[in-house]
Amino acid sequence: MASRWRAVNDISIRNSQFAIRNASAFTMIEIAICLAIISFALIAIIGVLPLGMNTQRDNREETVVNQDATVLLEVIRSAARGADNLTNSVYAITNHWTHFNSNGSFDKSRTDGYTYITASFDGIANDLYRLTNGANIVGVLSIPEFTDDNFAPTNNIFSGGYSNHVVAYVRSISGLAAEKPPQNNQIMQESTFTYRVFCVNAPMAVDTNLFFLPLTDPRRAYADQLSGNLHELRLTFLWPQLPNGNLGVGRQTFRTTVAGQLSRTNYFNSGQWLYFYRSQSFTNAP
Repeated sequence: MASRWRAVNDISIRNSQFAIRNASAFTMIEIAICLAIISFALIAIIGVLPLGMNTQRDNREETVVNQDATVLLEVIRSAARGADNLTNSVYAITNHWTHFNSNGSFDKSRTDGYTYITASFDGIANDLYRLTNGANIVGVLSIPEFTDDNFAPTNNIFSGGYSNHVVAYVRSISGLAAEKPPQNNQIMQESTFTYRVFCVNAPMAVDTNLFFLPLTDPRRAYADQLSGNLHELRLTFLWPQLPNGNLGVGRQTFRTTVAGQLSRTNYFNSGQWLYFYRSQSFTNAP
């Protein structure tokens, strides 16, 4: 009887010890260590997240620039007249030009401006050249780097002429469909990816010393023919255009050569001209 009672007591003791062990939990020190580990992991993830988002944004912007460069290079090189969809993207163009006298000295410098609403040349309003159609946009973007005193394309300005610096302000041609027309929400338009394009239509580079030779010299004739019928088109993209007018750090230049004559139109006789490449037309340079 005593042995049975002792066995029952042993079983009760073991059960009570097992119940106590089941009721135990984490201590405050263990909880604090776990929270520290989780916090460290979250901080690391949060720190990497902005870097990933910035990389994604940069890749998207570079992709848009590459696609838009293909469009702009093609419409300028082919002298496209029906690219009226450009009016939805090219919202302003400026031409910072400098005039030099016949002796090569500086004369004056001005800035011409073109928008959808207004346009000006040498400080005089000339709304005929507003950016209301694709032909005007392409014609202004094709302004040659150098023109003589009669605004005809030339290969140098040693004897006077104009040096032109054409910059276009463009909302992305490709990109999100929500940003494209008929979207007229001002907030959406202002948040659209925007960039500047420095457009250079330069005659093919030759030894400039040849231009000081007599016109009858065959080396001078070769240089005149080459620079008059072969041009280098360079588009330098600067992005993004920030709301405060500043530019980001994005830079990329695209270039191609265009064989043919860069000629001006006689569309308007107002001192301002439009220029177009004529890839199937060649001329005997003087």
